[in-house]
Amino acid sequence: MNSKSTAPSRSDFCVFRPMPTRWLDNDAYGHINNVVYYEYFDTTVNAFLLEATRLDTRALAQIGVVAETGCRFYSSLSFPQALEIGMAVEKLGRSSVVYRLGVFAAGAAQAAAAGKFVHVYVDALTRATAEIPPPIRAVLEPLVLASAAP
Repeated sequence: MNSKSTAPSRSDFCVFRPMPTRWLDNDAYGHINNVVYYEYFDTTVNAFLLEATRLDTRALAQIGVVAETGCRFYSSLSFPQALEIGMAVEKLGRSSVVYRLGVFAAGAAQAAAAGKFVHVYVDALTRATAEIPPPIRAVLEPLVLASAAP
């Protein structure tokens, strides 16, 4: 837990996705294990892209690979709590996207955890860096945070 900084609030995110917890998400200490938060981030980002673009993003000529992740914890969560994952775009570059994610107990005002998730787009065959595909850019542009815009 991190008591020295303030947890993000709902206003720090553009969209929210419900996320159920599972019995196996808890660790021996009775709270959600830290590695599970990364599953929540990956699921939130990729489900959003699939739903918003209405495309199978895995079949595009350019695919997003995870280049960096991070998570800061503020309070504990545990199965069977219902969660909501907030998402926004901190930076939308030519070939990369930096996502901001927040893990909230359903209805909570402050995040229990905040994360960073970076996609770098590459050619699906050669793995050379590539531009973000136009359909993906189109659904991400509205999520760019005003404070992050150039």
